[in-house]
Amino acid sequence: MGSYPMIDEHETQLTVRKTSLFFSGDGFTVYDSNGQLIFRVDSYGPDSHSNDELILMDASGRCLITVHRKRPSLHNRWEGYKGEGTNGKKPIFSVKRSSIIGRSGVTVEVYGDGENSSAVEEYHIEGSFKQRFCTFLDSGKEIVAEIKRKVDVSTNMMLGKDVFSLCLKGGFDGALAMGLVLILDQIYGGDDDEDEDDEDGSGSSRVEPVYEEDH
Repeated sequence: MGSYPMIDEHETQLTVRKTSLFFSGDGFTVYDSNGQLIFRVDSYGPDSHSNDELILMDASGRCLITVHRKRPSLHNRWEGYKGEGTNGKKPIFSVKRSSIIGRSGVTVEVYGDGENSSAVEEYHIEGSFKQRFCTFLDSGKEIVAEIKRKVDVSTNMMLGKDVFSLCLKGGFDGALAMGLVLILDQIYGGDDDEDEDDEDGSGSSRVEPVYEEDH
């Protein structure tokens, strides 16, 4: 069952499925390598871009993280909160586009808790979420998580973009990573400015297959 934080000391590969093919920003289900449901986000429908608050739940429906869009914000700023809702709470992380111009990356700040409340860990997300090719980097430029297109091992064929892999390095929080996926989907899910095979390497020709059993 998913939890917050969900940290494994070993590398972990999750399978993420969009639960609707009709609207960018619909719900998600997330499975571990054994095919067990660990996270879910109920569909929030065709008006998702007017919905400024989304909730990541575990398999039983317990609320883990609420992500909330700050308005107004030129950099498309979002904040994440532990549990359900935001009232009276301090955010546990914030996300914003690194630049309002062009195809910028995303900057993530994760805030400490308790005695470490003033501590801030910074991450950057680079690549193309629309093409399902993203890299999550820590402040030392080390990869902590990746989003990749998923490959059907039986046919060696790349699956559609509604199914993709979320690969976590040991020690990186899976619930946080999935919260970031929700925000990336809101920021970039309806972005039609990206070509199918763009020159920055985010097209399918640069995606490495992930050979694991399809869930």
